[in-house]
Amino acid sequence: MQLRILGLTLLFSIAYYAQNAEKGQLDSIQKLDEVIISTSQIFGNKYVAKHRTGSAYFLSPKELQKFGFTDINKALRTVPGVSIYEEDGFGLRPNISLRGTSPERSSKITLMEDGILISPAPYSASSAYYFPTIARMEAVEVLKGSSQVQYGPFTTGGAINMISTQIPTTFSGKIKASYGSFQSNQIHAKIGNSHQRFGYLIEYVNYGSDGFKTLQSVKHTGFNKNDLVAKFNLNLFPNATVQQALEIKFQYADEIGNETYLGLTEEDFNANPFQRYAASDSDQMTTDHSQYMITHKAEFTKDFRITTTGYRNHFSRNWYKLNDISYQGNKQSIATILENPFAYENHFQIVKGTVNSAADAIAVKANNRSYYATGIQTKLDYHWYAGDAFHDVEIGVRYHYDEEDRFQWVDRFGISDAGILNMTTKGIHGTDANRISSATAFASYLTYKLKYNQWTFTPGVRYEDITLERKDFGKTDVNRTEIELKQRKNSVGILIPNWNQL
Repeated sequence: MQLRILGLTLLFSIAYYAQNAEKGQLDSIQKLDEVIISTSQIFGNKYVAKHRTGSAYFLSPKELQKFGFTDINKALRTVPGVSIYEEDGFGLRPNISLRGTSPERSSKITLMEDGILISPAPYSASSAYYFPTIARMEAVEVLKGSSQVQYGPFTTGGAINMISTQIPTTFSGKIKASYGSFQSNQIHAKIGNSHQRFGYLIEYVNYGSDGFKTLQSVKHTGFNKNDLVAKFNLNLFPNATVQQALEIKFQYADEIGNETYLGLTEEDFNANPFQRYAASDSDQMTTDHSQYMITHKAEFTKDFRITTTGYRNHFSRNWYKLNDISYQGNKQSIATILENPFAYENHFQIVKGTVNSAADAIAVKANNRSYYATGIQTKLDYHWYAGDAFHDVEIGVRYHYDEEDRFQWVDRFGISDAGILNMTTKGIHGTDANRISSATAFASYLTYKLKYNQWTFTPGVRYEDITLERKDFGKTDVNRTEIELKQRKNSVGILIPNWNQL
């Protein structure tokens, strides 16, 4: 929730930026079937989305620029068939559902940026605690239902692909700044250019807020987030028959957010929905995300193209948050206490910070996790005309590995009747959770499109072979010597047929 009562916008445009933004490739109406959409895009424009078999929607650059979204929830509210629920009020960790799938952490849909899986570990731990900054996106593509066998691993609910700012065709730049209520602020700057052989784009976004919730300590409850992207494009052989290009992308983002899992009782919520209890004073989320991508494009003719992308994503986060309360040896979770504060009145007073608690009464868990994902994918697209019929064949292959590393601990605190937290026992790292979950996946698909007069048929098939593993080192083996190692491994192979017509 961000109520903006004061806006200050600084805009600096160089060499036809506005013209490039409004007349760019993504928002143009391309009505010819011959146009091959790149692997970084699903549709590429509204016309293709409208005439695609299945249910599709394209949020264009004009639509995103009109409202200046920094909250993906607000952007997706305009898309039919998408349901969301808020968590932090700023869209930092959205919960998105497509066609009735579970919205929790957007874990049942395929999330991509520039055609690459962007969830921290989409196979081994699909809950998306990281989400790309919507402010630096040129377009958002939404494909719902089972019509997208090209885009796994989740093919039931659908796929969302966010298209980052493209390298401009001419020299252009932009600086935009805004300021609003709750000390909310944003700085967005980018510059880029293209030559015959070389193109580049540098983009930076910083945004944050002091938050709209209040703590007894007067500590702010907001966040600050940085996001940097650099892209470089090399035209390898400009005069050759086979056109080849190499694009390199680097992205880095970090965030510090004073957010909590702790809610309010119904009575306190009705009195002041924006208050926070004193026991959550130390709660904080810290994150770091990096992405490396190298894409090779080979265009043999205007009808035949092969694109190959290698990628590596890394995401680490530590949500340091209130976990449970102990009173005279009786430990209760925060959910249990808030559900029945009268039954656990002594625990509840500690949560509110209205009593002097015993040492170690408050447990704050360092929910520390590190994610890693890497892979390579190739897409072949060939199409042709035969009389009045248009044919298109698309073949894709991807090899992917990802893992989630949990290395967690619990610190214990006491609290005074002034709501001041004091650490009384520092936890040993790795003594709460100490395990690695990983997945190795091979995915492939084949789709065929036949368009004849007003009819379009798109049969397809997808195959996935997935191996899931877990290594649990135990809560006492913090050095991971494997003396208490517990392992398990599962494999699954699945063939997914698909048929759509328009």
